[in-house]
Amino acid sequence: MAKIDLDSLSIEELANLRDLAIEKLAEKVAARQAELEAELDKLSQYGKSAKKPQGATPVAKAKKNEEKSAAGTNEPVAKAA
Repeated sequence: MAKIDLDSLSIEELANLRDLAIEKLAEKVAARQAELEAELDKLSQYGKSAKKPQGATPVAKAKKNEEKSAAGTNEPVAKAA
């Protein structure tokens, strides 16, 4: 790409350059988004959603014997080694 001496450009030329850069960037973003959506469609055929809902972290449950022994007491339950 040719180097442009920005200091030598007028305000109007700089504004046109900015508009051209914004337009080109928007085109590239749209093309990349289309690529990613196509890849997401391919991945979805495997039965799992490629997108996971935010905050969907699994929470570990206490074992049943720990729940029974801890019920009604405020003391922590010690595990046997």
